[in-house]
Amino acid sequence: MLVERGLKVMNVEAVGDAYAIAANYLRKSGAIPDTHLTNDRLLEIIVRMFHRGEDNKLRLANRAIAQFQAARPEAA
Repeated sequence: MLVERGLKVMNVEAVGDAYAIAANYLRKSGAIPDTHLTNDRLLEIIVRMFHRGEDNKLRLANRAIAQFQAARPEAA
C-alpha cells in the first residue's frame, strides 16, 4: 500500500512489516514491554532508515533492532 505524503510516497507495508518483526523480537528478548502499544522510538528508527532509502523489511528490522539495543544497553 502506498500513501502519498507531499511529494514523497511511502510504502507503509514495508515499514509496518519491519516494525512487526523488530517489535516481536524485542518483546521476546525483554527489551520492550509485551504490550500492543507502539514503541515510538523503534518506529522512529525504522521510518528514518526508510527515508534514507532502505526498503527491505528484513534489513530494516535487523538494523532497527541493532540500533535500538545499542542506544539502550542492558543493565548488568
